[in-house]
Amino acid sequence: MAILMTNARLFTAVDEDVIEQGALLIDGGVIQYAGPAADAPAVENGMEVRDVGGRFVMPGMTETHAHLSFADASPFAIGATPVEEATITAVRNANLMLSSGFTSAISFGSTYKIDVALREAINSGRIKGPRLLAAGRDLGATASNVDSPGGLSQIADGPWALRKAVREQRRDQVDVVKIFIDGEAINPVNPPGELGFCDEEVNAVVDEAHRHGLRVACHARSAAAVKQAVRAGVDYVGHANYLDEEAVELLSARNDAVYVGPAIAWEVQYVKQCESLGVSRETVRAQGYEAEIEATVKTVEMLRKADVKLVVGGDYGISIAPHGTYAKDLEYFVDLFDMRPAEALLCATRNGGVAMDPSGSLGTLEAGTAADLVMVEGDPLEDIRVLQDHAKLTVIKGGEIH
Repeated sequence: MAILMTNARLFTAVDEDVIEQGALLIDGGVIQYAGPAADAPAVENGMEVRDVGGRFVMPGMTETHAHLSFADASPFAIGATPVEEATITAVRNANLMLSSGFTSAISFGSTYKIDVALREAINSGRIKGPRLLAAGRDLGATASNVDSPGGLSQIADGPWALRKAVREQRRDQVDVVKIFIDGEAINPVNPPGELGFCDEEVNAVVDEAHRHGLRVACHARSAAAVKQAVRAGVDYVGHANYLDEEAVELLSARNDAVYVGPAIAWEVQYVKQCESLGVSRETVRAQGYEAEIEATVKTVEMLRKADVKLVVGGDYGISIAPHGTYAKDLEYFVDLFDMRPAEALLCATRNGGVAMDPSGSLGTLEAGTAADLVMVEGDPLEDIRVLQDHAKLTVIKGGEIH
């Protein structure tokens, strides 16, 4: 049945404008019209008309740094979550992500092979969740940030061993290969700036993945890591905290094919909540996380000036940045990065949509795009934090109310 939604404040995400008296026609899970109510198609027999009461209507958002199998544990937790428990957690998190207004997600690493099973269950309608590009386990080198026991990582060294690892993940039917190029400030063995792989290894991963139609996401905090990633042809860059002009220029040159997510939630919340984890503020400062936040703010300013496509995705799934708080990223984009609220919304909708599906079927409200949208009781352009209140969101995916 076709549904005509009227009396909407319509944010199509084509640009930053809002159509104050907007209308939206949905049929078969696809948007047929989105624009001024005065130009909407005439009501026909069998068409349902819904007055949305002046709600703010926007596209569904894309979480581009998803870890659905993460269990909100302490970032210092030792040992892996058993696969059975992690699977149950992932099903719960998929439903929670959709309820949060995120109708699409790009995985940045999964424990075991849970993402693949999750994607298939969502696509078949057995469970509720966002459209999902599934990743496998994190690919890392020996002594890298992810060189630890359990189901999170896959360790390989040398171009041919890494090609084999990519082929194994392809056999598992992943959509995304996630690679750790440098590390974390809390890791004394592999900190940011120390490259875990040589160029030939990263080139091999990207070449092998792209040969088979897979995309590549990377953890890269330093300028050196981002340069290595972009030169190799990665698709998604997570973090990118310490960039220089050369790194920004490389990203800008590939602006039509690479997406950068600052993923700042971990750093911000670690600084705020460190004492709850048994770590003093002085220790956190010595580890460099306050400086890392400052560096990220400067980096994002450079990226915006270079028109590099920024996306939201905050590495959620740990105790200090738990699942369900994904929209906190938009608050950081506005408050830390000094973005206009509409600009932050475009990062979460239009940019995230094309990162998910380059064909343009997601992230905007236009004729021919998927009917993935969020109706908001409130105005995100006045207070971006309203998107964190799930009670004020009505989420529609594929034309069906979640």
